[in-house]
Amino acid sequence: MAMKIRLARGGSKKRPHYSIVAADSRMPRDGRFIEKLGTYNPLLPKDSEDRVKMKMERVQYWLDQGAQPSDRIARMLEAAGVLAKKDRSNPKKGTPGAKAKERAEEKAAKAAEAAAPAEEAPAEAPAEEAASEE
Repeated sequence: MAMKIRLARGGSKKRPHYSIVAADSRMPRDGRFIEKLGTYNPLLPKDSEDRVKMKMERVQYWLDQGAQPSDRIARMLEAAGVLAKKDRSNPKKGTPGAKAKERAEEKAAKAAEAAAPAEEAPAEAPAEEAASEE
């Protein structure tokens, strides 16, 4: 049986509240689970002690039994010091998408057009003055 430690959503619309559960990976998110291991309330401030509550002995037991934590639970366990920190590298995350690049190019082109006549005007003015002086 493939075990997972994951979040099961509860609470009403726009007011989420999660239970941290050990469940068979084939069961639905909010469906049958084997054991409730804690709670997570994302509406509380990040520095609040009540935001994440876990029974660490039971979590460690399930990890020893081979249960795999979900991504969010793994981050919580890293913050608690139970799991070693993983290196996460997403170098493409900060790069703009195709449409953003197009908008930037259009903006640069407009800025170049606006700057070009301003640069050309002073260059032509002295030539006209020179012609009128002769």
